[in-house]
Amino acid sequence: MDPVTHMLTGACLGRAGLNRATGLATLTLVVAVEAPDVDSVSLLGGPVYMLQHHRGITHSFVGAPFVAALVVAIVYGVSRFMSWRGMKPPKVPPNWKLLYIYALLGALVHLFQDFTNNYGVRPFAPFNPKWYSWDIVFIVDPFMLAALLLGLMLPGLFALVTEEIGSRKPQFRGRAGAIVALVCVAAVIFVRDFEHRRAVNALNSRTYHNQEPLRASAFPQLWSPFAWNGVVETQDYFHMLPVDSGSGEIDPLNKGIIRFKPEETPVTLAAKRSRLGRVYLDWAGYPLVSVEPLEGGRHQVAFEDLRFETVDSVSQHRHPPLMGYVVLDPQLHVEDMFTGRLPQAAPERK
Repeated sequence: MDPVTHMLTGACLGRAGLNRATGLATLTLVVAVEAPDVDSVSLLGGPVYMLQHHRGITHSFVGAPFVAALVVAIVYGVSRFMSWRGMKPPKVPPNWKLLYIYALLGALVHLFQDFTNNYGVRPFAPFNPKWYSWDIVFIVDPFMLAALLLGLMLPGLFALVTEEIGSRKPQFRGRAGAIVALVCVAAVIFVRDFEHRRAVNALNSRTYHNQEPLRASAFPQLWSPFAWNGVVETQDYFHMLPVDSGSGEIDPLNKGIIRFKPEETPVTLAAKRSRLGRVYLDWAGYPLVSVEPLEGGRHQVAFEDLRFETVDSVSQHRHPPLMGYVVLDPQLHVEDMFTGRLPQAAPERK
């Protein structure tokens, strides 16, 4: 999920009642629910290193206790700074053992939220590096964001009104709004899971050009819980097609696209043996490899994952996200590896 959703979830968890047991609870949860993304510093090692280590040990059950300890250390530092500056102390004294439990809860909530989208997590790393994903929630869900924002903001507005009319100011405010927001988030997940299963069942219920599906998946879109990007793998190709889980219709406008599986060649095998190739194929759910000849007998091999493409993006020739490239020299040695958008010209050998 996006960082804003993570942090708003932490804030709602704190205000839902956990802040009554110990001071600094809301701050701890806000930091903890976002803290596993500290692995973004792996980008300093380059895009391939980032792809290899993002959502790795910090997004695992083994790493969660260490992430929680880091969060408590940060919050303790903030507490000491507040005391040094003479700032007003929390209404309830901090209970550091309980705050560690809250931080651990926040780290696990982060794992769960990231598991709901189609990028996935590796919760059992480093012992089992397999990726798991639920594929039900887009990386940014506007309904979750709206529920969390309103759950945090509306109690403050209501408090202004009650203070104007002279009502007693409560020690803790916003509990009901935070609870309602969290219930709404749970409802969004429930609805999306139900519709996702309907979409996958619809995809598995038919044949595709007389070929049985080997596997089928449905991936979420931004706005509608009933609109899904379907990907079906058969013996010879991938079939991309939209699915309406509400009506059970598959590709009602006949917009489906077939992506044939490429023939394995020495060029594709060399690219797959590269560091980027190994990392990409370990992570990708529906990988597709294509080769473009370059000048001087060189080749550029592109890796793409159909989980993040749509029928419209392919038909309109839009650059798909999260692609990787390997450039091979005439002897099929790796010249360069990179991810992201394709540069204007293929990189020259250094």
